[in-house]
Amino acid sequence: MPVAYHQGRFPPTRIDWPALLDLIGPAHAAVARYEGLLHGIPNPQVLLSPLMAQEAVLSSRIEGTQATLGEVLEFEAQGELFDESTPKKADIREVLNYCAALNEAVGLLRELPLSQRLLKQTHRVLMQGVRGRHKDPGEYGWVPNWIGPPGCSAEEARYVGCSVDRLADNMAALERYLHAEAPDRLVQLAIAHAEFEAIHPFLDGNGRLGRLLVPLFLVEKGLLGSPNFYISAYIDAHRDAYYERLLAVSRDDDWTGWCRFFLTALIEQSRRNEEKARAILALYRERKDWIAEVTHSQYAVRALDWIFARPIFKSSDFVEAAGIPRPTASRIVRVLREQGMLRDLRPAAGRRAAILAFGELLNIAEGREVV
Repeated sequence: MPVAYHQGRFPPTRIDWPALLDLIGPAHAAVARYEGLLHGIPNPQVLLSPLMAQEAVLSSRIEGTQATLGEVLEFEAQGELFDESTPKKADIREVLNYCAALNEAVGLLRELPLSQRLLKQTHRVLMQGVRGRHKDPGEYGWVPNWIGPPGCSAEEARYVGCSVDRLADNMAALERYLHAEAPDRLVQLAIAHAEFEAIHPFLDGNGRLGRLLVPLFLVEKGLLGSPNFYISAYIDAHRDAYYERLLAVSRDDDWTGWCRFFLTALIEQSRRNEEKARAILALYRERKDWIAEVTHSQYAVRALDWIFARPIFKSSDFVEAAGIPRPTASRIVRVLREQGMLRDLRPAAGRRAAILAFGELLNIAEGREVV
């Protein structure tokens, strides 16, 4: 028998708060330390953009895509963003959609509360393209939704979401809960994420949108100043436990067990996010002095900022779009290649520009040596 949505049991009334106390304080402290670091980073949206791209890779991988950060950034550098002619390119398009959806949501959050309207518009961006074209982007599902092996029936599924006739009411209840007062904001986030995944309102993209909900909530509630929080690495590494704890909410009314899992994820991921952000900031500071010394250019820091935001790029794009005089931009690229900061992923050939990579930054984002 599949586990069915817990109709009538949200918001939860059976949370064992004493069982969460040993995690609530450390979770808030971990998020606050990370926010303190973000606050000291000049333009974190630029410097940490490779981490956001890696989050998109991992969040999409949880849903079955097969693409690496390097492949995504190289594809983006080639400029053929709407090419879905192969399964790999379609996977990469889904990752890029994730980044676009987060940017869309952050823009909307300046004018709208975290609401159904915002989630629907974000879903519309998330699902743009061939794979999402027939999944009613931006609209709730009109047929029952279930989770299980490919091609399984509802009776064979592992989990069945809420009934279509109750979906609108359940999403309205979730929206009210997002704006209600709560004993603790991080526990509120844990409950909201689980409820969204349990309702499973859209025909596709629920997992990715539910994970996007995490940084958006943290920003709206003032716990983070920017949406640079990346939860998917922990979920990907603990995928079986993640799904089991979510199932236990509907099956056993075990919200406390789910909250313990989620708070632990916030603690661990805050620490890892902080480590990577510190490493990127240290690399930026080191390369900032170095690039000025080797290029002898007043445009050195502008060039570095551009490369940090696009660690894989076409040499012609840098020359044309970095806001640096073309002869100077060409010379800077040549010097950085000669000095080993940049390496060729694809050499220039005829009129085709070279594709270059900033390996040190990519290796930090990936957490391993890839370039």
